[in-house]
Amino acid sequence: MWILLVLLVIILIIAFNTIKIVKQSEVYIIERLGKFHKVADAGLTIIIPFVDHVRSVVSLKQQTMDIPPQGVITQDNVTITIDTVVFYRVTDPAKAVYEIQSLKKGIEYLAITTIRDIVGKMDLDDTFSSRDAINDKLRVILDEATDQWGCKVDRVEIKDITPPADIRDAMEKQMNAERNKRALILQAEGERQSAITLAEGKKEAAILEAEADKESKIRRATGEAEAIKKVAEAKAEEIHLVYDAMMKSNPSEKLVQLKSLEALKEVAQGEANKIFIPFEATKALSSLGSAAEIFKDKKKSE
Repeated sequence: MWILLVLLVIILIIAFNTIKIVKQSEVYIIERLGKFHKVADAGLTIIIPFVDHVRSVVSLKQQTMDIPPQGVITQDNVTITIDTVVFYRVTDPAKAVYEIQSLKKGIEYLAITTIRDIVGKMDLDDTFSSRDAINDKLRVILDEATDQWGCKVDRVEIKDITPPADIRDAMEKQMNAERNKRALILQAEGERQSAITLAEGKKEAAILEAEADKESKIRRATGEAEAIKKVAEAKAEEIHLVYDAMMKSNPSEKLVQLKSLEALKEVAQGEANKIFIPFEATKALSSLGSAAEIFKDKKKSE
């Protein structure tokens, strides 16, 4: 009975050491007699007890590693503290186990030295404005260096850059000065734009007022000209009617001439500034002038 129990325990121990179940996103590094034998992928794996040995369990997931905050001296001799995080994943589990003692320590030390080298060649202002460039340079350098360790660096992110307290105070004062400067510039620009708009509005109003006055004068002059024209036409029509009436009554030539002169006298008293005397009227005037001279000569002779 005891022999069966001992055999059962031995069988269970052998089975436990023989059958290995590898989880998803993990691999087992199997050694046989102290030498690398194979990489066991996810699923069921059979190994030889006391001959094969699981050296390491390697995760194939993307992993993150926080780099401890590091004090770095910039090119302009300012000491700043940089906090960084690295995203990486294992692409060759055998290299990650056998090519380096500790993959995480190797990535950490390499990241620290690379950060100091990159930031040490930059000014303080460049470190704040060039985070993306620093991240990209770090990623490229770390990826090339860790390739021999079977590791792929996907991303490197600078979480925080902390300058000294006195530098922070100076930067805050500078930011406040810049903010006040921008506010004053915007205020001056607004006042200038307002003055320009007001001047343009006054200019447009003056132009419109002048055009309205010009249009009013033109219309007034046109109306006066039309009125004068109508008055002249009415007088002409009156003269024509008088002339027709006189012609129908068969008057003498002297009487016609006298009536014409009377009509011209009335026309001359109107608002028109020009009088056009027909040629026949000039003849009548000359005849009347001759008759008046003869009459005067008769008086003198008597």
